[in-house]
Amino acid sequence: MALTSEQVKQKARELGADAVGIASAAVLNAYPPDPKFPQTPERISPEIKSVIAIVKRIPAGAFRTKRAECVQYMDQLVLREMDKVCMRVAQFLEGEGTYAFPLASQETKWEFKRASYGYLSGRHVAIEAGLGTMGLEVNFLSPEFGPRCYTSAVLTTAELDADQKLTRQVCIGEACSRCLYSCPADAVLHWGIDKRACAQFAQEFGYSVMLSQLQKFVQASTPEAQLAVLCTPQAYAVWQGLLRVVGAFGDCPRCLEVCPVGDDYVKWLSDEHRSIPEKNAEKVTLAKQMQADRQAGKDLPGLSTWNIRWVGEEGYVPPKKRQEAENSEELRVKNEE
Repeated sequence: MALTSEQVKQKARELGADAVGIASAAVLNAYPPDPKFPQTPERISPEIKSVIAIVKRIPAGAFRTKRAECVQYMDQLVLREMDKVCMRVAQFLEGEGTYAFPLASQETKWEFKRASYGYLSGRHVAIEAGLGTMGLEVNFLSPEFGPRCYTSAVLTTAELDADQKLTRQVCIGEACSRCLYSCPADAVLHWGIDKRACAQFAQEFGYSVMLSQLQKFVQASTPEAQLAVLCTPQAYAVWQGLLRVVGAFGDCPRCLEVCPVGDDYVKWLSDEHRSIPEKNAEKVTLAKQMQADRQAGKDLPGLSTWNIRWVGEEGYVPPKKRQEAENSEELRVKNEE
């Protein structure tokens, strides 16, 4: 008997997934995030029929610390656990007689596009699997965990019923703009992100810094000068990043910890992060302009006819109004019966 989608999702939860959904490979092939550099299952294997999206939440306690290193280290622990979950799901599927393998979630293919760009985008897979939508700063936002989670996937030849993609906007959007206010690099664009500016804080001792240290060492004119390069605090920080990923893994916690989306925010974070010290008059003015542009229906790169599907075609509906609409629909159905 063929596996059902519900059986696969139940097994994934048992194995440690905090949220799980299923996307059709055909849909992912038809709607790559960037058609010029398509991230699609068929580029990995034309046999793939379904992609199982796995979400692991980041424990909220890390976002109450005063050190970004705590968040970065916790993130790596979560990513390792997520990889284990995906491997176990793949093993389960193969035990049931269907091919399966995990997505290499931290892979970068430089021949596709510069920066972090692998064969598949875990964020977009999770969105197509109905687990959330894109945020103003283009993080993946889960209704349960907000942006405080990571995504990966398992690709399989099993034909599973796909989940319905969310059409409502999970992110509050321009009326909130807390990610914009908190960003230390002013990298939040209108449904976009300045990756280079973000990396200054998110990847303080990453690849480019490592290369610059190596260049200084090679260009040093004497052994003494080379030793001086190796004995700098920055060189030590690069070594620490390689050893413990602190400062090397791309993650700045500010937009994650202040985002009010997610059940965990009110319970664990709202008292600590209600105030945003980085907020200033210039950022408030920018947010108001973004909101006015959205309301005026202006062309926005992040909300084109192509990529609005990952933000939410219906726009944001406050929880109270959404509940009223659901109650009204239930009443209508009862009256018709």
